[in-house]
Amino acid sequence: MAADLNELSLFLAVAKAGGFRQAARGLNLSPSGLSEAVSRLESKLGLRLLHRSTRSLALTEAGQRLVARLAPALSEVEAAVEAAQESARHPAGTLRLNVPVSAARLVLPALVPPFLKAYPDIRLEITAEESFVDILAAGCDAGIRYDERLEQDMIALPIGPRRQRYAAGAAPDYLSRHGLPAHPRDLLAHACMRGRFPSGATDVWEFERGEEKLVVEPTGPLLVTIGPTTDLAVDAALGGLGIVYIFEDWIRPHFAAGRLLPVLEDWWPSFSGPFLYYSGRRLVPPPLRAFIDFVRAMG
Repeated sequence: MAADLNELSLFLAVAKAGGFRQAARGLNLSPSGLSEAVSRLESKLGLRLLHRSTRSLALTEAGQRLVARLAPALSEVEAAVEAAQESARHPAGTLRLNVPVSAARLVLPALVPPFLKAYPDIRLEITAEESFVDILAAGCDAGIRYDERLEQDMIALPIGPRRQRYAAGAAPDYLSRHGLPAHPRDLLAHACMRGRFPSGATDVWEFERGEEKLVVEPTGPLLVTIGPTTDLAVDAALGGLGIVYIFEDWIRPHFAAGRLLPVLEDWWPSFSGPFLYYSGRRLVPPPLRAFIDFVRAMG
């Protein structure tokens, strides 16, 4: 039967203290309990480790040899445990996140610089893609997605703005030439910058005003892959080629500068913001725990 690490530790404590009573005081155990633990260890090893008498205790030759090898080995074990605990107190290592391009552009810039300043021993690796992936199979610690794309067995934590809107916009030059749409159905007569998901499905433009909701599928001169080439659609709209429909935060600076004008603003739909999600089936690594706590503190 293999020796128990706890029994080895207790034996070493007795050997260092020079007796069961002395060791028991330091360990907050009973002398009889210590004696029984050492006896079990001797039985497992088939060796006498201590010479006992009513007045004294001494190591046998086998016990001396065991102490000589055991003391540095257990010290190394204790050092390893302390190092692991220290890493929890001062997180270090690599944190891998899988996020959509929109989150990389609109959510993470406000979080990443202060987080890395607060935790200089953490290395952050971010993969941005639109397709849904199994974060554990992909070797990631956590991901960012919207609620309709979260797995049921994941823990989800709100991250970034809690409400967002889709917005439509066009350059003043385009609207001066083609007029401002008054209703979403008017978009069918306009040039619109469309997007396609990595799955191959083309996006639809959803609008709502009060209780009224509708979906249109306009056409236009440009079709881009959502995420990696979305900026091309924005650039085309800035160039006066047509109307773009995208997260409001993405094009708000262009509205503020007058490079784009809002289109159908009273029809822009809102939706809940993204979530940081991670598995609840395993212990959270210290770098991820630090990021979770940081996101909560940023609130």
